[in-house]
Amino acid sequence: MREQSRRVTDGRESQVHLIHVSTDEVYGSLAADDPPFTEQTPLAPRNPYAATKAASDMLVQAFTNTHDLSTVITRCSNNYGSHQFPEKLIPLMTLNALVGRSLPVYGDGMQVRDWLHVSDHCWALVDVAGGLLTGTVESGEVFNIGGRNEQPNLEIVRSILELTGASEELIGHVSDRPGHDRRYAMDSRKLEQRFGWKSEVAWESGLADTVEWYRHNEAWVSDVRSGEYLEWIKRNYEGREAIG
Repeated sequence: MREQSRRVTDGRESQVHLIHVSTDEVYGSLAADDPPFTEQTPLAPRNPYAATKAASDMLVQAFTNTHDLSTVITRCSNNYGSHQFPEKLIPLMTLNALVGRSLPVYGDGMQVRDWLHVSDHCWALVDVAGGLLTGTVESGEVFNIGGRNEQPNLEIVRSILELTGASEELIGHVSDRPGHDRRYAMDSRKLEQRFGWKSEVAWESGLADTVEWYRHNEAWVSDVRSGEYLEWIKRNYEGREAIG
């Protein structure tokens, strides 16, 4: 278990240090037999959201070069855990399953993502921050953060149904979203070798704990499900053509 008392300070109050948290989406999409993304993988975003994230990465790098800033870029895989906004896959499917509502799955549901528990992601950021402050990380470096845990969306949905006791008949396939990348996978060996970091939360227990958190925190969910959220759900799911 990691020591909870770790701190990162170096006394250089006048120096600004920046960790820019980015995403695996900037690398584009992988085929089924492609190796995971490394920090040397060229940026190749394939949808407007990913393009804006790649642009922000490049902006940080440009400012670092031009103004000699102290920065590092991290690119993480899909996060999951408690307190995640309900539009995301795991909370959305969990909350729908708990009340017997249809679970809308994009396309065939075989899009693959590398899943990382949010607590593991946070500890990785602590490690990188410490390295930036103490000089063991050079300004401008990039670190991938992944869970070594590739899962197809449809299998995640089925696991959630099993954990909630809901029926697979709730699964409803809807037309895929435009520019939906097929697979992401992250090579985190640079981070692991530099800091001894590793993903510690096992997928099975992490997912079960996450489902239970949403089961027992209805008040929190109600507070964040604003009119804007409901409009997002309507826009992204209710108007889609059912398939299969």
